[in-house]
Amino acid sequence: MEKVALVTGAGRGIGAAAARELAARGYHVILNYRRDEAAVKAVAGAIEEAGGTAEPVRADVTEPRQAEDLIAACRRLDVLVCNANIQPPFAALAEMTWEDFAGKVTGELAAVFHVSKLALALMRERRRGRIVYVSSVAAGLVRPGGVAHTSAKAALEAFAQQVAGEAGPYGITVNIVAPGAVRTDASAGLRTPEVEAALGRRSVLGRMLEPEDVAAVIAAVADGGFHAVTGARVTVDAGHGILIDR
Repeated sequence: MEKVALVTGAGRGIGAAAARELAARGYHVILNYRRDEAAVKAVAGAIEEAGGTAEPVRADVTEPRQAEDLIAACRRLDVLVCNANIQPPFAALAEMTWEDFAGKVTGELAAVFHVSKLALALMRERRRGRIVYVSSVAAGLVRPGGVAHTSAKAALEAFAQQVAGEAGPYGITVNIVAPGAVRTDASAGLRTPEVEAALGRRSVLGRMLEPEDVAAVIAAVADGGFHAVTGARVTVDAGHGILIDR
């Protein structure tokens, strides 16, 4: 029977790259998106041209009813990659409103809560499955203006570990992939040649990450030899975190 993977936020960046990688490994990929239909259709087209199969499904995963419709479209689910991103406000606490802060934190958790709960119900029936949450190295870093983003990602990782504890007895593994700076459309507004050069100097590999770098790790966690690993955080930062400032 065909293996099925669901990737939320699959229209671009890490989500699109993860979808392509899982399709290359033989999964039928459900491409979840909220707005950009043209982008997700382009991802589906690339997967099909490469010999894979994909199905775009529009849903706002922060909304319970839409999350239900999305999971219903899967019928069977072997892998869930929670990648949908809530754009954070960047400001110091003194300048941030509660509404902006709460919007990021609650949006981040809503984007994983509904689909995780529903996906686990499907996976428990078969007593197997893989869930991967895409977080960020920001969960453990202090950065100017990062109070909302960092808090949201830290909450996401705590949530993922709790889910791992509940899912383990059913043969379901739950892990976190935490990328560093990735060259995506979402980060384009923050990247200048100077910023990219500085990030390269702060990396063992001497470069920024590409979406495909992160996607390869997501697919390995979901489809590789990680069957005895759960509740873990896999950092993908090109060695950024092991260097002192230079």
